[in-house]
Amino acid sequence: MSILSLYIRSTQIFALALFGSLLQSIGSPSFAGAVKLVVLGDSLSAGYHLPQGSGFPKQLQWRLNKDGYQVKITNAGISGDTTAGGLARLSWSVPKGTHAVIVELGANDALRGVNPKQTYKNLDKLIGKLRKRGIKVLLAGMEAPRNLGAPYVKTFGAIYPALAKKYHISLYPFFLKGVALQKRLLLSDGLHPNEKGVAMIVKNIKPYVERLIRQAERSATR
Repeated sequence: MSILSLYIRSTQIFALALFGSLLQSIGSPSFAGAVKLVVLGDSLSAGYHLPQGSGFPKQLQWRLNKDGYQVKITNAGISGDTTAGGLARLSWSVPKGTHAVIVELGANDALRGVNPKQTYKNLDKLIGKLRKRGIKVLLAGMEAPRNLGAPYVKTFGAIYPALAKKYHISLYPFFLKGVALQKRLLLSDGLHPNEKGVAMIVKNIKPYVERLIRQAERSATR
């Protein structure tokens, strides 16, 4: 075989190998870069009276990164915020390029005795706007204080599963699961989680957030 023939043959093999590699990459898309996740919430996620870096978003990111997830979490929690406040600041709290959002709002609505119908409307508009932007959503449920009466508690509690069903989004039933009423996991006010309480929340919600991240990654590769 001549040198020219060998050259042509090697060129053909290289071209076939390159073409095969391209086909493989097309058939098996992967998400490049970190998933950008925003926690849109109130004082429960903002890190109320906690040392810097020990709030929910930071602890969650640390646990996820430790387990190999490429995710960048932004803390968009504001103490005292209501569902109306979250809706009003949505455009600047959740910037362009966000892949996923954890919505943690409603506790202050209940503490202020806001009509559950209004809370539902606010969250409905908020989630609808996020979904129109193609953003994946994990809704964190809340429970109303029992002293507001059984009818209020029942109506308020039904808001979150109803919205999760309407928008086909994941629901974490109660953000303070395993933490509420546990003195060792709360600050002296008996309402907000301390560092250990936040760690418990992160542990409980983490499987739901992992699912959210996978959903965002799949959506980004389409």
